[in-house]
Amino acid sequence: METEQEKATRRKGLSADTTLYRCTACHGDEDWVLGAPIRGRAKARSLSASPALASTKEFRRTRSLHGPCPVTTFGPKACVLQNPQTIMHIQDPASQRLTWNKSPKSVLVIKKIQDTSLLQPFKELCVYLMQENNMIVYVEKKVLEDPAIVGDDSFGPVKKKFCTFREDYDDISNQIDFIICLGGDGTLLYASSLFQGSVPPVMAFHLGSLGFLTPFSFENFQAQVTQVIQGNAAIVLRSRLKVKVVKELRGKKLAVPNGTSKNGALATDLDSEVGKQVMQYQVLNEVVIDRGPSSYLSNVDVYLDGHLITTVQGDGVIVSTPTGSTAYAAAAGASMIHPNVPAIMITPICPHSLSFRPIVVPAGVELKIMLSPEARNTAWVSFDGRKRQEIRHGDSISITTSCYPLPSICVRDPVSDWFESLAQCLHWNVRKRQAHFTEGEDGEDVGDGDGQG
Repeated sequence: METEQEKATRRKGLSADTTLYRCTACHGDEDWVLGAPIRGRAKARSLSASPALASTKEFRRTRSLHGPCPVTTFGPKACVLQNPQTIMHIQDPASQRLTWNKSPKSVLVIKKIQDTSLLQPFKELCVYLMQENNMIVYVEKKVLEDPAIVGDDSFGPVKKKFCTFREDYDDISNQIDFIICLGGDGTLLYASSLFQGSVPPVMAFHLGSLGFLTPFSFENFQAQVTQVIQGNAAIVLRSRLKVKVVKELRGKKLAVPNGTSKNGALATDLDSEVGKQVMQYQVLNEVVIDRGPSSYLSNVDVYLDGHLITTVQGDGVIVSTPTGSTAYAAAAGASMIHPNVPAIMITPICPHSLSFRPIVVPAGVELKIMLSPEARNTAWVSFDGRKRQEIRHGDSISITTSCYPLPSICVRDPVSDWFESLAQCLHWNVRKRQAHFTEGEDGEDVGDGDGQG
């Protein structure tokens, strides 16, 4: 047992020797001392958490190997309803509920562009939000440039009340309380790309072609939107990938209008590495590195926490989140992972090896992908199917789990909604039912000879 004097001495020693460090996954937005978060920015800039981490030069592990950092606020007003039920340091999916610190006042409505079938639902939703709920509605400027909306005189008074923005030019990250998507899965991916930090809760209506990520039906949208505004709705935290692309400038410098680069990255840092351009992206589905238009095999090296784990020879490689495991990765032969599983999936695309199977690694590790020295051609990279760009020798792509997941609002709960999407959208395990035995039949004498009858 320690005496009071010994305890005081120990506390004094810890306060004198403790090093303030930053979570590398949080872009320095959150500082930590002895495992406790300290909100705000401190003057110290040391990244070392302990002598062991400080001595590691190859990489610094992110704060947690149990998935995304436990950020519980989304946008200016939304947060996760506190619940002590946890399983192995991971929150029980059934306990993830949305609540509001203050009543939401602003909503971003994202509509699929150039789809005339969505014009009427879009108008009905906006009128309901403005007139019935007295909310501020944000829409992208090009949505209001649709000829059908421009020529609709009855919609004119409502249209004048919209707040508009332009992608890559206007920052609305601190002005949106929650998001409503009208369309298919692409609208949810687009919403993710607009918020490179904390993402407000997203309510996605299925008005597109597939709708795996859009669980809500639009028929009774008034009641469903009202329930979300009142709070206490189920949510699933879809982890995202934080991707850093480091490219040699090679004599070219991209213009950076209003803090965003030509390629749409939120942060561009030309000072951290001399002669290089650094771009960062938040990715909801996957990062795809492929061979592009070249006829040669892609040849890229994959490092995990500073160690070379394999060289990909084939058409390319997919690094996906659990949400992305049901997209391109599933088409390439990967397993499907529930979004609450903290993991990163690595899936080769048509590998030149029969033994190269998709693998799952813990969320929180750092992957680094570069062209192999002996690669015959360059590679191409895209982020959720966008911002496609060429990767040359000397360039690198660093990928880890982001601190900022996307909170997607559920119709029922994260597990029920996911299996419903598997059944309805992907027709998972759908086959003709096996006939049962009639009374008096002997199972050993009946069948098709392969034990499957």
